[in-house]
Amino acid sequence: MSFPRIALLTVPATVLLGTLSGMLSNSGNENPWFRALEMPSFMPPGWAFPVAWTALYICLGLSLALLIDARGARRRGAAIALFLVQLAVNYSWSPAFFGLHQVEIGLALIGAMILMTLVLIPLAGRIRRVAALLLIPYLGWLCFAFALNYQVMVLNPDASEVASAASSTDIPLDQLSRGATRAVRKPLL
Repeated sequence: MSFPRIALLTVPATVLLGTLSGMLSNSGNENPWFRALEMPSFMPPGWAFPVAWTALYICLGLSLALLIDARGARRRGAAIALFLVQLAVNYSWSPAFFGLHQVEIGLALIGAMILMTLVLIPLAGRIRRVAALLLIPYLGWLCFAFALNYQVMVLNPDASEVASAASSTDIPLDQLSRGATRAVRKPLL
């Protein structure tokens, strides 16, 4: 299979899996828990995230296609394996952060992605230079995301408790007592 055919598989698959990870985790500004958190001053507008991630997933898909296409290259298998592991960790960030409201785990996952990408770039560079170059914007964004995630953690030390309050289906006691009072006063007929 040629590079264009490989890329026609890897690019849409990478973008689609990233999009599904975010959608299934209710990521973004529509998430009530996320809206309840205090955000750092350097937080980009909400529209910037899908734009950035789409571009980054396209770069990742192209980089992966270049690695797959480099048949016979030394350490190709290791590079592809590391690439897929870091991509799986990437896709697990939204469920951990937005789905489970685990800001600390999200930070650890981004840290792991940064470390794996730092190893992957020179490894990919020995196989296909362009594959490594396509990973540099991703590494930059991961560093920025790490800083954002860290600041969210610092600004919201009780983030998991905020999650309970934002997603709770419990009726507040003051509403319950007002409703009970109204029910008692209401005539039976």
